[in-house]
Amino acid sequence: MDNKRREKDNIYNTSSTKKETGRQGKQRHHKPVRLILAAAGILLIGYIILINFLVSAALIPSFMKKLQIFEDITERCYGEQVQSDDIREHLKNGQQPYQDWLESADIRTVSRKTADGYKLIASEIMAERDNHVWVLLLHGYTGWKEAMYPYAFWYAKRGYHALVPDLRAQGKSQGDYIGMGWTDHYDCTLWIDYILDQDPQAQIIIHGQSMGASTALMMSGEPDFPDQVKFIVSDCAYTDAYSMFGQKAQEWFHLPPFPVVDSACLMLRLRGGYDLKKADALAAVKKSHTPTLFIHGDQDAMISVEMSRKLYRAATCDKKLLIVEGAGHAQAQAKDPDGFYGAILEFVNTYLDLY
Repeated sequence: MDNKRREKDNIYNTSSTKKETGRQGKQRHHKPVRLILAAAGILLIGYIILINFLVSAALIPSFMKKLQIFEDITERCYGEQVQSDDIREHLKNGQQPYQDWLESADIRTVSRKTADGYKLIASEIMAERDNHVWVLLLHGYTGWKEAMYPYAFWYAKRGYHALVPDLRAQGKSQGDYIGMGWTDHYDCTLWIDYILDQDPQAQIIIHGQSMGASTALMMSGEPDFPDQVKFIVSDCAYTDAYSMFGQKAQEWFHLPPFPVVDSACLMLRLRGGYDLKKADALAAVKKSHTPTLFIHGDQDAMISVEMSRKLYRAATCDKKLLIVEGAGHAQAQAKDPDGFYGAILEFVNTYLDLY
């Protein structure tokens, strides 16, 4: 009996030991899996925080100001500009006449409200001559309307009226996110409507710089783009916001365009309600019938001159391409004012009815 009892006890103890060993083995097996999942979760959360930060740092002006990103972008852009004697001389020579005009110019503040409830601000600059030629001047990324006043001065000397808006979320215009041309190309139809309300016989020029130029090109691709817009001046435009973000993610943050930019696009759709991939001037010019003057400096370190070349080749409208040698970003008019404004005058004489 004792032997049988001991055998049963041994069998029971052996079985219990096996079960315990099995449980411990499973626990040891699951522990690395849990660690891997936890690490993956932490990385995912960190990645989402990074993408949120990049979207805010690139497109939300209030956030950019807190981090002094506006100042950093300004310093970076200035450092990448061409600093040549002729550019400095041309800017210096034009400064006093511009200041004299600015002191006496008839500048009024006007506003419009977008469909999603934001108040947009613009300066209306009326020329002394009574005519029906207007220019809509559109500034660049992180810019403001006053940066376009020197161009308004040039047009005013010819007797043309100017409307110079602060684009959404910049300057004094309301907005949560910089639109990179997409929301702006809808907003700017309000300014076209404003001009036509003031002057039903208006002949309109849209002159954009950098992001403002891409905005103008996106407008031209819309099927209901008004015939009253006679031509567009596109100064150093980018092809599309997606490509621009990919380049800057590499240059400024040393991050790969994929999947960073795609993730930023998804985040912007969730937070801002619009798709950055739709900010595509290249697709728009393939549908455009509005004569367009493409201008770019061949030393542009901010937006590659190749982007204007691509836009020019793709455009289906009457078109001209002016590449200014030795000019950096938005420096074509300072490097070669005669060539820059001469090309615009050629379009004026071709496409406007001045008599």
